[in-house]
Amino acid sequence: MLDENKNLIQGENGFWEVVIGLEVHAQISSKSKLFSGSSTDFGADPNTQVSFLDAGMPGMLPVINGFCVDQAIATGLGLNGTINLMSVFDRKNYFYADLPTGYQISQFHHPIVTGGYLDIETESGGSKRIHLTRLHLEQDAGKSIHDLHPNYSYVDLNRAGIALMEIVSEPELRSAAEAMAYVKKLRSILRYLGSCDGNMEQGSLRVDANISLRRPGEPFGTRAEIKNVNSVRFLGQALDYEIQRQRELLEQGQSVVQETRLFDPSKGETRSMRTKENAHDYRYFPDPDLKPLILNPERIERIRSKMPELPDAKKARFEKDYGLNNYDANILVAEKETGDYYEKVVGGIKNTDTKQAAKLIANWLIGEVFGAMNRENLTIERLPFLPVHLAELVDLILDQTISGKIAKDVFSHMWKTSKSPAHLVKDLGLQQITDEGLVQSVIDKILSQQGDKVAEYQSGKVQLFGFFVGLVMKELQGKANPALVNELLKKRL
Repeated sequence: MLDENKNLIQGENGFWEVVIGLEVHAQISSKSKLFSGSSTDFGADPNTQVSFLDAGMPGMLPVINGFCVDQAIATGLGLNGTINLMSVFDRKNYFYADLPTGYQISQFHHPIVTGGYLDIETESGGSKRIHLTRLHLEQDAGKSIHDLHPNYSYVDLNRAGIALMEIVSEPELRSAAEAMAYVKKLRSILRYLGSCDGNMEQGSLRVDANISLRRPGEPFGTRAEIKNVNSVRFLGQALDYEIQRQRELLEQGQSVVQETRLFDPSKGETRSMRTKENAHDYRYFPDPDLKPLILNPERIERIRSKMPELPDAKKARFEKDYGLNNYDANILVAEKETGDYYEKVVGGIKNTDTKQAAKLIANWLIGEVFGAMNRENLTIERLPFLPVHLAELVDLILDQTISGKIAKDVFSHMWKTSKSPAHLVKDLGLQQITDEGLVQSVIDKILSQQGDKVAEYQSGKVQLFGFFVGLVMKELQGKANPALVNELLKKRL
């Protein structure tokens, strides 16, 4: 049970506070690796994108990829961090089969970015600022594959040496929901910047979650780390399970072991992988083959000048310029492609009431368009019609050429045929009837046929009004202007 006011967990003997810090490994969008020229294309045959350096051959020297450095700078700026003019690459020493050098080149004492923050929306609708500890550059390890043979494991080094940004939060998250909101927001910012594609299924974005429980006001408890979670939904499930596991241990008088755990999605539970190392176990020391990375302020300012509009700024602009509410604006800016598509549609509107049109476009995108996309499993870049067609459809509604109900039929045909709404309305004969004389004649006909119902209505049974509207609309095949029908019917009754 969650105490909504204090974000605490109810236990058998009082409340517990959840403490979560996240380490997100974001693969930099780059065609080559951090220290070698090997390709980073996903899905290549095993061990076909491996240089001598990636394979750990003696005498091979790393050469820093300047584009990856620029991507890290842009990300640091996008996350409101401080770009350090001097950073140092260290060797992080540990043995594993998919790490042929026996060490990983990373940054420990002097990262490229320190500090920063991002704002998330809480379940109660408020905002919470989550501060960042650091962003540092490091190279990825290879991949061990254990399910291709009953007795052997295989190693694929295609991923070895790929550039990663490790983005570390302060332990300020207090629930699984906040952790999920944080990752969604961080992923959105990275995708806006173009520094990481955020594809969690392909491993471009992986999350390590450190979690512990404590009594409110007490020092931090012993944490467990959940390693390599590749889905926001799985992150939430893993944290919920771990909260329950640790609470039960602590309330039984047992201790939580500092360890690394893995999440099993099929069972919905975490399991122990290994005891957790401390930093000193890795024996960090400066890489002797790499000089300190020295940046000049002009390089940072050049990158700052080319920064795109980020989600929070775009959301504020959508609310101000288009009159959108917080909910709609949040949905539309969550993905850069969606926000860009929305603005293309707004740009195609001919109606002079831009805000009215912009709100209606938002409703159509979030409702009909997203619904059809989900049914067809399409992304917004692959819609079967142009943005100007959706703008045209909204214009037809606003100028009362068609009703909202008819517009849904037009949209269905537009989706199937990719034809413009104006042509479809004309070809299918779907123009809205706005002829007062015609509508009045149908109303008179209906009321003359329903004399007993008219008497009931006039004696106080006002709920019959909808009955009359339905009969008139049916007579006119649903094409009559609803506002006109309501107006004339009220006058006649």
